Amino acid sequence: MEQNKSTNLKSALYTLITVFFFWGFIGASNGVFIPFCKAKFGLDQFQSQLIDFAFYGAYYIGALLLFIFSSIARKDILNGWGFKKGIIYGLLISTFGAALMIWAVTSGHYILILGALFIVGLGFSLQQTSAQPFAASLGEPHTASNRLNLAGGVNSFGTTIGPVVVSFALFGVIANVNQEYIKQFAQKANSLDKMEILYMFVGALFLLSAALFFFSKKVPSGKGDPTFEPAKKAMTTLIVITTFLVVIFGYIFARYGQPDYILHFITNKEKDFLGLGLTITSLLIVIFGLLFANTAAQKKPEGWGAMKYPQLVLGMIGIFTYVGVEVTIQSNLGALLGTKDFGGITGSAIAPYISMYWGSLMIGRWAGAIAVFNPSKGLRKVLLIVVPYVAFGVVLAVNSISGQNITPLYAYAGVVAIQIAGFFLGQDRPARTLMIFGLLGMAAMIIGLLTTGNIATYAFMSGGLFCSILWPSIFALAIAGLGKYTSQGSAFLVMMILGGGIIPLLQGKLSDIMGIHQSYFIPVLCFSYLAFYGWRIIGILKKQGIEHEVELGAGH
Repeated sequence: MEQNKSTNLKSALYTLITVFFFWGFIGASNGVFIPFCKAKFGLDQFQSQLIDFAFYGAYYIGALLLFIFSSIARKDILNGWGFKKGIIYGLLISTFGAALMIWAVTSGHYILILGALFIVGLGFSLQQTSAQPFAASLGEPHTASNRLNLAGGVNSFGTTIGPVVVSFALFGVIANVNQEYIKQFAQKANSLDKMEILYMFVGALFLLSAALFFFSKKVPSGKGDPTFEPAKKAMTTLIVITTFLVVIFGYIFARYGQPDYILHFITNKEKDFLGLGLTITSLLIVIFGLLFANTAAQKKPEGWGAMKYPQLVLGMIGIFTYVGVEVTIQSNLGALLGTKDFGGITGSAIAPYISMYWGSLMIGRWAGAIAVFNPSKGLRKVLLIVVPYVAFGVVLAVNSISGQNITPLYAYAGVVAIQIAGFFLGQDRPARTLMIFGLLGMAAMIIGLLTTGNIATYAFMSGGLFCSILWPSIFALAIAGLGKYTSQGSAFLVMMILGGGIIPLLQGKLSDIMGIHQSYFIPVLCFSYLAFYGWRIIGILKKQGIEHEVELGAGH
């Protein structure tokens, strides 16, 4: 009986992780859409970046709305549905978004394309909020991060092949797709036609996956404790934070590219500092708003819901920081490589480095998922060495097939060895692994800051290796011991994907003022917080008497 239960849980997990592929595939593919839409619609760089803003902003808005509606209804809506139905509904919303995208590209309006992408992102938000705790629940608590690593490995495979597949679907070729080629292609009258075909295919996959979940008998409903406590104080705090963010970014966007009649008397440099100040303010509003919530909840927990748990609130800041550092390293890497100190690499020559950065996430997550398959202790040690290099080979193969020069990437194999050492030191314990990888990421960013050329390039790219297992580790630790608040806490964590919109913007503002290379001290600060969370969470969970569930059992 126990063996049948274990088999069913694994079958459910393998079905579940299919949706993780979509998130990576579509998210990474935005990197192809941004330069295409920029050329097609005559956009400037800021306007083209609205693609990422619409996509990642949908995650925050979707999770926030789910929480607000649950609070108003005085019941956990997602738990009432069950995680399985939550994923199905999320896939159907994304299917609707794909249908809107077909209409948007047919009409040829950029604003409609952004709206359609926002709807796809809303569906992904519901899927993320459902799938993360669902995956964590399909087995023992101390192996939750391993299951999330397996799902993350599939997600990273999507980020690795997504840009290649979309590039081929859109342009008909996968090699030599540089800025000039994209610009010429975008001028064709029928250049949007293939996007229509692509999203017909993507929408069909969303619908097929929804049917797979609906008809699958091995995937449980995924319902937890039905008890619900309204969290009005938490809702009010999040609404206040959101209002401040809307005002700040609304002002930034409203004055972008328009004559500034209010600030016409100050210089552009002073305006850069103003923009920096506003961005830092938005960051502080999020962080101190969350810390205030937890401090108040410790004194009087009524009305705060999941926010009374310090592991969750510090984990929310952790997810905010993690997504921010993951995105900001990559977003600024192209500009960094274009500088003289980094070889003046431009155009399509940048592609292998960006691909290896995203591929680094896959390398780490494949290694982190080994424990899911319950290998013997000896075989596990062998696999921890072999699997990362198999994943490394996959990344090289994808780049080679796409016609890129992969010679500069060979030496990166040495950096992978450092990550493997980190896994051996972490011993499958999420908090310990989080602390070690946070320290390794911080050290890598410092090396990158103090050097130039290949050493610095490899150091910054290795941020992907050390980011790779952070999401599952943070998520599993943050929801540990939440009980009836698990789905609410999951929604809070998904909201913090917002960090991918604020932290890169902060580094971008700093790069305008102090230089792109020097601005990489921001990832140093991010990794230092993540290392701190890995250290601090052990004491928090030990105090609550649940340390064994997520730490002590993980190494056995």
